[in-house]
Amino acid sequence: MHPVLVELWGVSVRSHEFFVALGVALAGLVVWLEARRRRLVSDGLLVAVAAGLIGGALGMRAAGLVRSLDPTHNPPLAAAWQYGAKSILGGLTGAYVGVLVGKRLAGYRTPTGDVFAPAVALGMAVGRIGCLLTEPPGRPTSLPWGVRLTADQLAGVAGCTGCRPGVPMHPSFGYEIAFHLLALVALVALRSRIAVPGGLLTLYLAGYATLRFGVEFVRVNDVVALGLTRGQWFLLAVLPLLAWKAAGVLRAGRAAGGGPDGDPDGDGPGGTARPPAPQYSPG
Repeated sequence: MHPVLVELWGVSVRSHEFFVALGVALAGLVVWLEARRRRLVSDGLLVAVAAGLIGGALGMRAAGLVRSLDPTHNPPLAAAWQYGAKSILGGLTGAYVGVLVGKRLAGYRTPTGDVFAPAVALGMAVGRIGCLLTEPPGRPTSLPWGVRLTADQLAGVAGCTGCRPGVPMHPSFGYEIAFHLLALVALVALRSRIAVPGGLLTLYLAGYATLRFGVEFVRVNDVVALGLTRGQWFLLAVLPLLAWKAAGVLRAGRAAGGGPDGDPDGDGPGGTARPPAPQYSPG
C-alpha cells in the first residue's frame, strides 16, 4: 500500500487526501464545463455547488456517528466526528441534500442532476484511487486479479486485521473505479438522449447503489445484522426509491421514442415535438 504519495520539501503528500482533493477539483471543472454547454451557469448554480460540497463533507463525517445498532456502543460525538470512518455513501447523501437545500435557499428551480452526474462519476473514480492505495482491499479470493500484499504493506493498512501476507484479496475499490469510468462514458453518450430532466443522475445513482450493494460482500466492512453491513442496510432503504425513479426515466424515454443525438427535447426530424415526458428532478 502507498499511504504517502510523495515527499515534497519535507512535507508528506498523503495518497488518500490527494486523490480525494483531485477528484473534487475535477468534478468541479466538469460541472462548470457541462453547465456552460447547457447554458446553465448562474449564481444559483454556484450556490448549489457550494452547498453540495458542504453537505458532502458533513455527510461523510456524520456517517461515523452510527457504528452500532446499540446506541451505547457508539463512540462519543467528538471522537466519532474527528476520528470516525468517512463514508462515501454518507458523502453522496449529504451532497445530494446539500444541493437541494442550496437551490431552495437561492430560489434556483432549474433541474441540475444532468449537470452533476458526469462530474460525480469522474470525481468518484479519481477519489477511489486514494482508497485503493490506502484502505483494506477486500476479502480473500481465488480470482486471478486478486491483490497480494506483503507484511510490510499490511502493517500500514488500518482495519485489515483479517488480511494475510501473500493471500490474494478482492480489489474492491478497483471494481468501483471501473464502474465509475464506464458510467462516465455512458453518461456522456446518453446526455443528449435522456429527455427527462435529472434522468442521468437518477440512472447513475441507481446503478452505483446496485453495484455497491454487491461490492459490500467482498469488502471487509463489519457485518451488523443478517449477514449485511451498515452500507447494505442503508442501500436497502434507498434502492427501491432509486429503482422506481430509474424505471420512470426509462419509461419516459421509451414513450418519447428516444430523441436523436443533439435533440434533447425529443423533437423529430420534421420539427414536430413529441408529448413532453414526465418531469423528474433529482437534484
